[in-house]
Amino acid sequence: MTRLRCLLTVASLGAAAALPAAAQISFTTAIDLALKNNPRVLGAQAEVEKAKFELKQTKDVYIPTLSVGSGIGYTYGFPFGAPSLFNITSQSLIFDQSQANYIRSARAGLEAANHHLGDVRQQVMEDAAITYITLDADSERIKAAVEESNDAAELTKIVQQRLDAGQDTPVELTRSKLTAANLRLRQIQLEDDAGNQREHLARLTGLPSDNLRTEHETIPSLTGANFTPVKDTALPESIRAAYSAAESKLQAAFGDDRKLYRPQIGLGVQYSRLASFNNYKNYYNNFDNYNNVQIGLQFNLPLFDRSKRDKAHESLAEAQRSRYEADAARNQFLEGRFKMSQAVRELEAKLEVAQLERELASNQIDVVRIQLRDGSPNGQPVTPKEEQNARIQERARYLDFLDTDFQLHQTEINLLRANGQLENWLHAAIQSEGISASKPQ
Repeated sequence: MTRLRCLLTVASLGAAAALPAAAQISFTTAIDLALKNNPRVLGAQAEVEKAKFELKQTKDVYIPTLSVGSGIGYTYGFPFGAPSLFNITSQSLIFDQSQANYIRSARAGLEAANHHLGDVRQQVMEDAAITYITLDADSERIKAAVEESNDAAELTKIVQQRLDAGQDTPVELTRSKLTAANLRLRQIQLEDDAGNQREHLARLTGLPSDNLRTEHETIPSLTGANFTPVKDTALPESIRAAYSAAESKLQAAFGDDRKLYRPQIGLGVQYSRLASFNNYKNYYNNFDNYNNVQIGLQFNLPLFDRSKRDKAHESLAEAQRSRYEADAARNQFLEGRFKMSQAVRELEAKLEVAQLERELASNQIDVVRIQLRDGSPNGQPVTPKEEQNARIQERARYLDFLDTDFQLHQTEINLLRANGQLENWLHAAIQSEGISASKPQ
């Protein structure tokens, strides 16, 4: 985690100088800025700090406290108590079996907070990576959609000319207009999605969204990425956080249960400087020493307290509920990860089909062009209308290919995180980017 954070910082510093001028941001810089600026990460870090001090508090009860006070006052008649000019008091816990469990509970709570921080960081990294890749893919998809929309507009003109010449029907003109309208709608949807992704990336990184663009060459390849789960992180940070939280509640329940039938021992020390202007000498012999020191141990053995017993049962039930919820979350995660690995295989096959369909549509354009130039082998003339339809089909297949390619990349990133390999992939990407940047131009 620390090494990845350092590498991300170095990568972002190297790209920061180019941001204001070009309004471009590299992939690793986007990840680093998202981790630095995301409120959820900052909140999780604050939660870790809180858990650290909660652990310290459970240990601090063994450290003697120190306080200064005064009980000064005037007495008339027989004095009760001993008015003091000032007193110094120190107290500490020596033994309490429950406190050991409370310390373990706080330590498990700190582990849960650290796991939660790791989970939030991975969520932000995953979100930033997918948002960046989506925005980059939208740029290419918009270009293809614009070309497809232009081809549809040209097809409408051709059909209108054919209709004017009596070679086509009004139905064909309406059909071509409908095709053009649908393609314009898809173009608008892609542009809106790109705007949304750009705004989201700006929110993640803290950069202005105006003209924010990606650098396609900085996106690391997923070819050859290791999708095997890491052994020591077979479960994600969120599940480990849930188990640590359950352990924290279980230790707290043990502590509550041991509040009864177990001794509690405390130490108290007090020094008092007694007042000399009261009438103690009139009632006490040899009242010449105004310094008073008290040292003592306090023993307490709780034998019966129904509220503490019921509290222990409540704490145990809460700990069991948390453990069952962690088990349920683990089972749901493992099932989802298995389905995700299957989805990657299906998308890889789907991508191959989309690529072949695109190649087939591209070949069809070549065939139509040859027939326009040399004539059709069967004697039927090929019209410009058929050429435009072939162009539209080719762009449509290309967009299908881009959509499937993006879905595959998104699922692979999801699977990397599920397998605990997301940081390793980013680490390799940063090193690769650093090597590429260091090569002479």
